[in-house]
Amino acid sequence: MIKQAIIPLAGLGTRLLPLTSVFPKELLPINGKPGIEYILDECIEAGVKEIIFIISNKKELIKKYFYNDNFYLKIIKQKKDKRIINEYKKILKYRKKIKFIYQNIPLGTGDAVLKTSRLIKDKHFLLMLPDDLIIKKNCSKEMIKIHSKFKSSVMASMNVKKKDVTRWGIFSLSKKINTSTHYINNVIEKPSIKEAPSNKAVIGRYILPKKIFSILRNQKAGRDGEIHITDAIQKLIENKEKFIAYSFTGKYLDCGTMNGYINSSKEIGKL
Repeated sequence: MIKQAIIPLAGLGTRLLPLTSVFPKELLPINGKPGIEYILDECIEAGVKEIIFIISNKKELIKKYFYNDNFYLKIIKQKKDKRIINEYKKILKYRKKIKFIYQNIPLGTGDAVLKTSRLIKDKHFLLMLPDDLIIKKNCSKEMIKIHSKFKSSVMASMNVKKKDVTRWGIFSLSKKINTSTHYINNVIEKPSIKEAPSNKAVIGRYILPKKIFSILRNQKAGRDGEIHITDAIQKLIENKEKFIAYSFTGKYLDCGTMNGYINSSKEIGKL
């Protein structure tokens, strides 16, 4: 059972400017609901008990969103609106599960994950990237089932266009398990089209072993000056750690770009 999830939220969201010049991208509404709540709902439905948010001091609004009691209590007292009461109850439910930790210097997802090392208790944990929404099927829940069965680390995957491989961590497969799962042979962070071992991309859902922290502590920054979680995963694979690629059956939505963000509201609105 996976009991803890890490969600990095410290990024500046420059691809969504000007919307993110003041407002955190994770609080932007997607079909009338803040994007981060879709991630939280996926976590809770998957059975996760504790959720660690990694924020920066520039994104304190995220914390305030979950700790704005005086505002809600005042409005509820004045209006006694059932919808607002239910929204406040929902936020309190979320808050019971959330812890906050800070990454004030943006040094990549690997560095963000490393910040949580003292909080992770079990051998494996869930990592979720909030720009990636997967609807119609709870991807995290399915990955936890795979982890429980095979006792391996798991990553969500999908095929991408060859011209887009430079945006993703790209991996090659080794042994087939079934139609939706394969063992991973190697993974490369944002390769050139020529370097890419396939068109199979890692999407923002990972079940990772706690031992990845020891790799991250000694890992040097990549070409862009950031510490990438993908590089640490590759090191674990070289050390004989088993990783399974799960070709999820839900629908992927990219909320990290302007076109993707606009499209996400349209797609969720159809449900």
